[in-house]
Amino acid sequence: MKKTAALISSLMLLTSTTAAADAIGVYVGAQGWDMAAEGSHGDNNDLIEYNFKDESQGRFYIAFEHPVPFIPNIKIAHSELMTKGLEVDTNNEFANLVVEGSEVDFTYTDYTLYYELFDNGLFSFDFGLTAKDFEGELLTSDTMGLDEDSVEEIIPMLYASAQVAFPGTGLSVFAEGNFLSIDDHTLADYQLGVSYALLDNMLVDVNLQAGYRVVDLELDDLDDVYADLEFDGAFAGVEVHF
Repeated sequence: MKKTAALISSLMLLTSTTAAADAIGVYVGAQGWDMAAEGSHGDNNDLIEYNFKDESQGRFYIAFEHPVPFIPNIKIAHSELMTKGLEVDTNNEFANLVVEGSEVDFTYTDYTLYYELFDNGLFSFDFGLTAKDFEGELLTSDTMGLDEDSVEEIIPMLYASAQVAFPGTGLSVFAEGNFLSIDDHTLADYQLGVSYALLDNMLVDVNLQAGYRVVDLELDDLDDVYADLEFDGAFAGVEVHF
């Protein structure tokens, strides 16, 4: 009898854990990103390096998770990468003589389909595919005039995320990213951070986030765009889970 009661208790615990992991949920989040940029771009492999300004950028996302087997969860995220820079002619006898200016204006929306491969309440791991709807412009100006290179592509990328919770503290650490390396193109967009459960009840969860994000773009003739750019910096945000 005691063994039967223990077995029933174990099954009830396992069922409740699984139900909690597989419940329907909507996640909405917003982040502010203190971004620094560095790198180079040009009309061919002869790239010109620029001193870019630090900027504040935003990222917004919404995700829907459900318990239906074999049907992936979905997440949509929107980001912006905008900055301006100046080239310094180090060969000129006058130091810091500006000879050319650059403006980077990239926006992209990520459409991600992913599966929750593991979630026991303390550790979770997701894996999937992202279609990155990438578009933008690289503008350069000098005494000869204005040159504009534009790109508009949908880029498939791998997606992965993981989170580890610390029981009784409301704290967890997380990592999330998209990755692609094909031919001479390398793209990476990833972040590492810590989350704190400000509010946690049956109706809504509110989590505060802080961390570090990196976007690395190495483009070799993508819509005639050649670039080697890196954007990185600290971010802070909030996520609401219904």
